[in-house]
Amino acid sequence: LERFLQLCAEHNMQVCVPSTPAQMFHMLRRQHVRNFRKPLIVLTPKSLLRHKMSVSALDVLSTGRFELIIPEIEAITTKKTRRLVFCSGKVYFDLLEAREVNGIDDIAIIRIEQLYPFPIHEYAELIEQYAHVNEIIWCQEEPLNQGAWYQIKHRLQEPLNDSQQLYYAGRPGAAAPASGIFKVHLQQQQALVEAALDIKSEASKVRKPEKTKRKTK
Repeated sequence: LERFLQLCAEHNMQVCVPSTPAQMFHMLRRQHVRNFRKPLIVLTPKSLLRHKMSVSALDVLSTGRFELIIPEIEAITTKKTRRLVFCSGKVYFDLLEAREVNGIDDIAIIRIEQLYPFPIHEYAELIEQYAHVNEIIWCQEEPLNQGAWYQIKHRLQEPLNDSQQLYYAGRPGAAAPASGIFKVHLQQQQALVEAALDIKSEASKVRKPEKTKRKTK
C-alpha cells in the first residue's frame, strides 16, 4: 500500500480499499462510467470474500454509490462519543467485533475507503461533527513504517482543532510486512485493536506521534 501511495501526486491515480461488496461494485462502476481515465489501485484481502460481516443489502447495490468515507453505522450518539477511530479495510471488522464483545458504546469507528485522492472535505465535515472529541486515532494492521500512516497523517491532522490530538494504533516499525509466526501475528493484532478501542491490557498501547505544526491563520 505505502509504495502506491508514495507514487501518488497531482491526482495521477486512485487508491481505494473497499470493505463491502457494494463498495466494490460501485467503485468499479464509477471507474467505468467516468468521462476520464485514471489508474485505479484496489487493495483488499481475499479473506473479505468470505467474511461474515462484509455483506451488503441488494438495495445498496442497486441504488447506492461509492462512499469515499463510511461514517459510524451503529447507533452511537455523537454527543456521547469520546474517541474517533479511523481505519481502512479488514481491520475495521476486527475493531467492530471487539467493540461489540466489550460493550463499548462511546467510540465511533469510521472507514476511509479512498486513500488517494484523500477525501479531505468529507473528512473535515466528520471532524466538525465530532468537534468535542479530543482523541483521533488512526488504526492500521501494517507496521508503523508501512501502510497508509506516513502518507496520510498530514491529511488527518489538517482539520483538527486545538484541543484534538492525532494518535497511531498499530504495529511498531518493522523490516517485514508481517510476522512469520501466526501466534505472534494474532497477539499483535489483538494489541492494536485494544489500543485503538482503549481496552486496557498489558499488550495494548497507543503510539503518540510528534505534533504536526498547525498552520497559522
